[in-house]
Amino acid sequence: MSCFSEILRNAPEFKIILSGVRQTRLPMGVLGLSHIHKAHLTLSLVQTLGRKAILIAPDEAQCVRLAEDLSAMGLRAYHFPARDFDLRTAESSSREYEHMRLRVLEHMRTGKYDVIVCAAEAALQLTMPPDEFARRCFTLRAGEDFPLGELRASLLRAGYTQAMQVDGEGQFSVRGGIVDFFAPGSELPCRCEFFGDTVDSLACFETESQRRVRNLTEVTITPASEVLCENDDELIEKLTAFAANIHGKGTVKARASVHADIDRLRAGLRLPSLDRYMPLLYKEGATLFDHAENPLLFVSESFSVRERAQSYLDLFHEQMKALFEEGVLCPGLDRYCLSLDELFLQYEIFGAIYLDNLPRGTFDTPVKNLVTMTARQQTPWNGSYSVLLDDIDPLYRKVNWTIVIYGGTPKAAKSLSLDLEADGYRCMYYPVRPTEFMSGMISVLPGSLSGGFEYPQQRFTLITYGSRVLSTSKKHRHKVDSKNAFNSLEELHRGDYIVHNAHGIGIFDGITKLEASGATKDYIKIRYDKGDILYVPVTQLDQVSKYIGNAADSTVKLNKLGGKEWQKTRTRVRAAVKDIAQELIALYAKRQNTQGYPFDPDTDMQSDFERRFEFDETDDQLRCIDEIKRDMEKPCPMDRLLCGDVGFGKTEVALRAAFKCVADGKQCAVLVPTTILALQHYQTICKRFEGFPVECRMLSRFCSAKEIRDTLRDLERGSVDVVVGTHRLISKDVKFRDLGLIIVDEEQRFGVQQKERLKEM
Repeated sequence: MSCFSEILRNAPEFKIILSGVRQTRLPMGVLGLSHIHKAHLTLSLVQTLGRKAILIAPDEAQCVRLAEDLSAMGLRAYHFPARDFDLRTAESSSREYEHMRLRVLEHMRTGKYDVIVCAAEAALQLTMPPDEFARRCFTLRAGEDFPLGELRASLLRAGYTQAMQVDGEGQFSVRGGIVDFFAPGSELPCRCEFFGDTVDSLACFETESQRRVRNLTEVTITPASEVLCENDDELIEKLTAFAANIHGKGTVKARASVHADIDRLRAGLRLPSLDRYMPLLYKEGATLFDHAENPLLFVSESFSVRERAQSYLDLFHEQMKALFEEGVLCPGLDRYCLSLDELFLQYEIFGAIYLDNLPRGTFDTPVKNLVTMTARQQTPWNGSYSVLLDDIDPLYRKVNWTIVIYGGTPKAAKSLSLDLEADGYRCMYYPVRPTEFMSGMISVLPGSLSGGFEYPQQRFTLITYGSRVLSTSKKHRHKVDSKNAFNSLEELHRGDYIVHNAHGIGIFDGITKLEASGATKDYIKIRYDKGDILYVPVTQLDQVSKYIGNAADSTVKLNKLGGKEWQKTRTRVRAAVKDIAQELIALYAKRQNTQGYPFDPDTDMQSDFERRFEFDETDDQLRCIDEIKRDMEKPCPMDRLLCGDVGFGKTEVALRAAFKCVADGKQCAVLVPTTILALQHYQTICKRFEGFPVECRMLSRFCSAKEIRDTLRDLERGSVDVVVGTHRLISKDVKFRDLGLIIVDEEQRFGVQQKERLKEM
């Protein structure tokens, strides 16, 4: 039991549902529930009854949201995704979802779960039987004997692929007495070092640096594929027997395809995927339901689940028809999913609890009880303190009303509780979930849900911060290439404007095979002015780049092959660059010798502003913030480039610098390339600076003429602290009283001269 399951303990509707489950008066329908109420009711039943559960939702997005909500409320909830079957031998699709499924099956094998959430497609798909899955799992322990050769054979039987170096899930490598392997779903791969036949040590390591991170005492190795065979000899035997029984009209291609796979296996080659032979290897098809022991079964929005399941089956059957015609599939290789009736049979067997918002006619199976919950959904809190007070104040004044607030990060939640206490509210901050929420007061917790909820009869309201807490422990950083570069022919589309280093602007006209010197090669075909054609070998892709001007502009002029126009253009550009470079040298020399304004060290107000940030800062954010502050406190002008991927917190770094500027009596200008971005930044700044004496304005075409006049006047007077604007900020009529900091967002979208105009100011 937890603080969340206690909420509904005395609710009459919950008692009816609980009684129906205990007395197996199922299936049952429960109405009046939004997505967050479904998560809460599921948690309450699971914890009250002490049972595991499977929750089926219409699509993957809803599954992820439900799993996250259940986890945030304290359950071990996992998302079991649908996968794509690799039925063609030549296919090589991503196995990410398959590995996620295998990790979930491992949780189910060990019982280390509370709720499994899956979409309609995942509930239909067949997978590895439980006994077969358990047989493929094994555990390594430091100090115990496990011969290296036996470990290699066990990894191969479990579906792992041997590689020179492990860099992805489902791989292993052997180097002398060291075996590296990456189990599906694991955060890091594992390194096993042997001393003879004894496992001398186990440790996790990073794939990029290959350095050990932490030591382990034991590690469990799970299968790396859902479809496995004991060894190649057994598979050859089964395929040979199956091929001998393939008869009938239109099966010649199928028989030839199976024999081709037999030949590959006999030649010592592994098949890229065994999905095609799942019906042959697993006579009794198993589903997710077979891996659970007497679970509660919840179906969210059963009407949508049925529609989604039917659509998936219709599409899959159409694909199978095409595969039958191609000879990829044949009778005996045709069962990979349950039918809709078989899914409904599972509803009957386990006793489904249908969780619907509104009634939609009949359910998929006859129900023995129908309950309507009295519940309301709360809109997520947007972070505005004044809005929060408007919501909670009327409830707080009611007798014995319980208010719970999910406040985001631990730092933000604790700060919120202190603010509420300072405003006279009885408030308690809980760093971890308590056993019970106190009535008549406000409880603040770290974290967030996808929505808040209220039970009027139980006098309970939960309000949640609207944004998911961003996990900083495992962010994948990808290298971002320059805008006009590309690394693959797939990035080019027929009709795109492209630029050849030597010949200029042309139009990409596809890939063509040409024979030269007795060899056939692929060439990029580029059309130029006057019908000229240039063929560029694909091996010279580095000579071609994307045209980064306005490709939609009808005035884009194509160059002529052999003409001098492109060379003249390059010469003019070089001359212009030299002129700008000379101006820049003079400007930077002047700035270097100019006495700048050294900002004062941080004040208490700066610390209070930073404490109200709703997320946990990353190490890179903190480093950049400190470096920028140190630069601002120096007596010379600052020039700094802040670089990072979308969503990594550049805006917060910039806002802290802006606040430091304003706190020292200076003005700050934020230059952005578009009016939409200007509005977004303006709204963000207003929300972030709420409660502090900072005046913020916007300059863009969204503003009326009067608003622009007032802003320009107040900027010159100094009554505006922060101004956000587009190119309008660079106009000559914009005058600042005391400009201390300029922030340029997406600087690559501004010309060099535009940015230097600001520096001249």
